[in-house]
Parts: sequence; C-alpha cells; structure tokens
Amino acid sequence: MFLCALCQRQLSSTLIKFRYQRLWQNVQFHTHPGLFYRPKLNEREERLEGVKFDVEKIPPRETIVTIEDEDAIKERYQTQLQVEDWREQKISLMQLPGIYMKLSKSNLTGLVVLTTLMGYSIASGPLQLEPLLWTVVGTGLCSAGANSINQWIEVPFDCQMARTRGRVLVRGVISSTHAMTFGITTGVAGTALLATMVNPLTALLGAANILLYAAIYTPLKRFSIANTWVGSLVGAIPPLMGWVACTGHLDAGAFVLAGLLYAWQFFHFNSLSWGLRADYSRGGYQMAAVTDPDLCRRVALRYSLAMVPICVLGPVLGVTSWWFALDSLPLNVWLAYLGWSFYRDADFKSSRRLFHFSLFYLPLLMGLMLINKKSHASSTEGRDVAGTVK
Repeated sequence: MFLCALCQRQLSSTLIKFRYQRLWQNVQFHTHPGLFYRPKLNEREERLEGVKFDVEKIPPRETIVTIEDEDAIKERYQTQLQVEDWREQKISLMQLPGIYMKLSKSNLTGLVVLTTLMGYSIASGPLQLEPLLWTVVGTGLCSAGANSINQWIEVPFDCQMARTRGRVLVRGVISSTHAMTFGITTGVAGTALLATMVNPLTALLGAANILLYAAIYTPLKRFSIANTWVGSLVGAIPPLMGWVACTGHLDAGAFVLAGLLYAWQFFHFNSLSWGLRADYSRGGYQMAAVTDPDLCRRVALRYSLAMVPICVLGPVLGVTSWWFALDSLPLNVWLAYLGWSFYRDADFKSSRRLFHFSLFYLPLLMGLMLINKKSHASSTEGRDVAGTVK
C-alpha cells in the first residue's frame, strides 16, 4: 500500500510539473496586432523591436511556477513593451517623393492620366501642347488626392488584407494627418489648375470624380456590391475630361471612349477579385466575387461580349474609321473566349488569364483607336470634295 501511494504521489507531481511547463511555454507577449513573442527560456537574452528581455529572473524549466507568478511577469513585460513600442517616425525629405507616389497609387494615377490623354487625342479639336500639359498635371493631382483620401479612410481595413497591409499608412510611415493634408491639397490644387488653365467643365468633372471616388465608392465597398458599378463610373470620367479639355464641350463621340473604359473595368476587376476573395472577405469588403460568385462571372462575360458593339459605335458616331471595328475584332474575339472560359471554369487559372489579357487589351485597343482616328479636318475636307464632284 505504501509503495502504491508513493508511486501515485510521484505520478501526480510529474503531471502537475508537466502541465505548468506547457503553460509557461505558451505564454505570449503582445507588442502590436499581428506580432507575437514567445520567450525562449534556454537563452540569456532576447531582443524584439528594440526591447530587451532579461531572462535571468525567469524561472528555469525545472521550476514549478504558479499562475500568479506568470501573470505578474507577463504584466511587467507588457508594460515595458507599451512604453517602448511606440516610436516617433522620422522621415527625410529624400523619402517624401516615394511616399507620396505610394500614397497616390502611382500605377492607378498613371492609368488615369493615360486615359485622359487618350480622350484629348481622340477628340476632334486642335492639338495644343500647353492645354494638354495642364490637363495632364491637373488630372494627376486630382487622382493623387482621391487615392490619398481613399487610403486614409481604409486604414483599419487595409491592415487586415495581405494585398494592402504594406501601404504607407498601414505601416505608420507617415501620420494620418500628413496623408489627409496631402490628399486635400493635391485635390484642391488639381481642380483649381484645371479651372484656371484649361476650362471650368474639365475642373467640374475632376471635382466630381474625387467626390465620387472618395465619398461614395470608398464607403460603399463596405455595404454593397454596387460599388463595382460606381467604381467603373469613376474610371470612365477621365477620358471625358480629356475630351472636354480639347473641345470645351461634350458630345456623343466622347462617350465611346468612356464606354470602353466603363466596360473594361468589369472583366478586369472581377477577374482580379476572384483570386483575392479570401482577402476581401477578411477585410469586410462587399465584392461580387465574395458575396455572389455567379454574378461576378456573368458580369465579366457580359462586358467582355459588350466590347464588340462598343467598338462598332466608334465609326458609327464618326470618332474612328470602320477599320477600327475590323482591327479590334481579333482582340474582342479572344477577350470573349477568355471571358467565357472564366464563366465556365470559375477557377484561379481562368481568372488570371482574363486579368493578364485585360492589362494588354486596353493599351492595344486605345492604340488602334488612335491609329484609326477620324479627324474633324479630314472629314470636313472629304465632304467638301464630295460636294465639288457633284
């Protein structure tokens, strides 16, 4: 009996000792969301984010520690981390241009400027370099302002997504006040520049696009999949700005290029978002790829097919010659095939094929439109010649 009691007591002591060892090994010290520290008790000192941990005072593995001891140690180190984890960000003037480019989403701003240039070039007015230069600068500033405000609003959600957690505001490279000041300044400067150096209608379109993107599209992403349609309107306005900057007014031909940009964004974004469904779901964004995958695929196919009649509208409305409808047909046929493959297969491979082709499709289509542009001067001359022959 004595031997059995001794064995039972030894077994209970071993189990309790093992339990507390495992409990101590699982203690985690939080520095900031997403970063954890698990102490290594066999080392003399650990360093994390500039904070030194003295492990001499931590009991060795062989020592049985109580829960109260662990809580006291955890509270002490958490207090040390809270005091030393927050550090003032110091930015040199040499870093500011790169930071501002990231805050402005330079790739997206470049696309906006390119489509504005396309609208200016396709328009039936005379090509003047000075208004063209001011249009480019003003549009770029408006886009930079809208994108900066967008990032300022979405910081709490961007930090939850792998695709956006590296943005400058999420990482705390600059303060939110700095970013918002930059966004408001560039937005106001771009609108004022367009109003004074180009024309008021172009400035009105630029201001409307900032408001539509920052105040409607950005918050709508949290509530409804209609944000994709609103975002497509945002992308369709820059070519209208270029057209108005050249001619001073809007007409039916201006909406051909705007229609191309509007339709292009659906199969471009829907194929992109298909591979980022987990990311958008984690961030809490209402995207069709997350909430209604069938609608996402149908919309991508629908607008892939719609590019054919939109391209035909170019020569019908006198913007391009009929060669544009013919030259763009191979591109549109291949686009329709990729859109159908995405709709049928609904997998990552088909979505990436459609997305990658959309990146090449838009500049190729705009190049064909520019090559086959039907200038106002040539059409007028043709009508005069025809009248003379009669």
